[in-house]
Amino acid sequence: MDIDLNRLYWLITHRPDRIKKAVEGTGYLAKTVLGVGTFLLDNEGDVSLLTAKQTVTFEKFILPLLEEKHRS
Repeated sequence: MDIDLNRLYWLITHRPDRIKKAVEGTGYLAKTVLGVGTFLLDNEGDVSLLTAKQTVTFEKFILPLLEEKHRS
């Protein structure tokens, strides 16, 4: 899977509010999702390095936000 690292960087650094809103009421912590995103950035988007729990977090929160049409 190819991840748009520029878009991921933008989401983590400029739009953490979108992540906070996505996790609201789910029992997940925004800092956990941000951590998974940061890990992916540090490892050039290599999803195969994620643990099973990190993969679930990525697929549940980060991937849908990355796939959304661009919104400011």
